[in-house]
Amino acid sequence: MSRIAYVNGCYVPHNQAAVHIEDRGYQFADGVYEVCEIADGYIIDMTRHLGRLNRSLSELQMAWPVDKKAFVRIVKEVVIRNRVRNGLVYIQVSRGVAKRDHVFPSASVKSALVITARRSDPAQADAKAQTGVGVITVPENRWDRVDIKTVGLLPNVLAKQKAKEQGAAEAWFVDEDGMVKEGGSTNAWIVTQDGTLVTRPADHGILRGITRTTAIDAAEKLGLKVEERHFSVDEAKNAREAFITAATTILIPVVSIDGDSVANGHAGSITEQLRFQFRIEAEKTSVYR
Repeated sequence: MSRIAYVNGCYVPHNQAAVHIEDRGYQFADGVYEVCEIADGYIIDMTRHLGRLNRSLSELQMAWPVDKKAFVRIVKEVVIRNRVRNGLVYIQVSRGVAKRDHVFPSASVKSALVITARRSDPAQADAKAQTGVGVITVPENRWDRVDIKTVGLLPNVLAKQKAKEQGAAEAWFVDEDGMVKEGGSTNAWIVTQDGTLVTRPADHGILRGITRTTAIDAAEKLGLKVEERHFSVDEAKNAREAFITAATTILIPVVSIDGDSVANGHAGSITEQLRFQFRIEAEKTSVYR
């Protein structure tokens, strides 16, 4: 069966889906997005993802493309039409189609909405959770408002490509003080020798990851201490464990940083416990397709 995409009011075959050449998302990266995991038919953390989408739209003074209740129905319909039980749903909103001009178009220009969904194999993510992945570090070179989930991801693309070329799965952006910020598409975490979970505060300079938020809830249920503070690359390399979080990966152990082994190169037990508890906590903010 052919994949189906939703594009500005129409469900169309994926290979025929298209947007106008003067869509501001295409010309200015004037748009925002969300990605939700689909697990066993549930859209994971959807309530929180829509809350963050609302914040992104508000920060950019961008209107919702449709009523919020209709929006949820459309997301579910895309997942159903693509028969996705395990996979991802991608949501993108741009400021719409208008004559190319840097300033915002008139209020009569309607926001553009594109939604796609695709299947994935949970076994692949589970395998990575068993073996762990490597990360590299790169200097921070992004704009200051990375707390808004915009489609302007070129620095992230270049960082992820550099990681791939070096045999790693992710690149961590590092600020001028040598402190880890976040990954190209993930939040960064370490576990100290005494078992405390550490991740950078999300008040400025990183994206407040939805999976990050749910992971904090899961840690609290497990009785684990969480500190939101800066940590250096050296502290990460000497940590008891390290891991990354994102909707596309959930929790994945980090077993090397810039080629140096972390946690003796093995996935850690705390990360494993947290990954299991995450599934339980995520059900509270998930919706069935």
